[in-house]
Amino acid sequence: MPTAFGYDDLFLQHRTGQHPERPARLTAIVELLKREGLYQRLTPVSARVNPDEWINLVHTAEYIERLKDACKNDLPFIDTPDSAICPDSQQVAREAVSLVLAACDMIVAGEAKNAFCAVRPPGHHAENDRSMGFCLYNNAAVAARYLQQKQGLKRILILDFDVHHGNGVQHIFERDNTVFYCSIHQHPATLYPGTGWPDEFGEGPGRGFTLNLPLPPDTEDEDFLDAYQTNFLPMAYDFRPDFMIVCAGFDGHRRDPLAQWNLSEYAYEEITRRIVTFAETFCAGRVLSLLEGGYQLGALAQSVSVHIQQLMAKNE
Repeated sequence: MPTAFGYDDLFLQHRTGQHPERPARLTAIVELLKREGLYQRLTPVSARVNPDEWINLVHTAEYIERLKDACKNDLPFIDTPDSAICPDSQQVAREAVSLVLAACDMIVAGEAKNAFCAVRPPGHHAENDRSMGFCLYNNAAVAARYLQQKQGLKRILILDFDVHHGNGVQHIFERDNTVFYCSIHQHPATLYPGTGWPDEFGEGPGRGFTLNLPLPPDTEDEDFLDAYQTNFLPMAYDFRPDFMIVCAGFDGHRRDPLAQWNLSEYAYEEITRRIVTFAETFCAGRVLSLLEGGYQLGALAQSVSVHIQQLMAKNE
């Protein structure tokens, strides 16, 4: 089975001006994949799923309407100046979710072994009732609920290796024992959004189903990979997921301007290889990877390339 690639030129219509999260991020990725001959070997996500029912499961009706109104009224941002918007942004975010859900369908149906979705706006900071950190709808959270309620899967594992903690995913699932969320990120005392401390491990029935692995500034490849291998993997084995979602942020790269880790492309290549191996053991290789951060265009494109190559490695 092939690796699916989710992308649409529509995502370029989320126009953010002079902002780190900008359309050029996606064009840099697609152009490099084409130059390397990878793009032609990927299976496009061509179908779409009506996303409204599933967005409504994750986000409050008040927030959805407020986002629509903000875009309709051509406001420059919603909730925080970080979250820049334009008149098309809500519809672009909605279409990003639509594509992500279609990728879920392809994987569950066996039409693809795994998938990478180059979507924007990103999602992992979006909480159920507000935008944060460039994110409008929480793509990973909506996908998790869709997989459970539409596809009948029970245990969803979300691994987030963006350098910023995914406060939105944690917030949405912190009382849920059917979704295990692990974030490997730069220490919250040193980086936005200031959440993701080691003692945040879920509440009530979700206690023990959140794992935060904060690492200091100047973290190198081997420290990052050791956090995955030593701290995350044993708990992931115990959870025994039916499906794995990856919040794939590449802003821990040493050239990225928004954080202070020292990762290279090797870190992203190797963690992806390990993710694929784990998924083959527990969930028939079913991995959905969603683009989150990554703001230095060359580093982003190169990191996505090695990530995709590892997703493809055993599929051809």
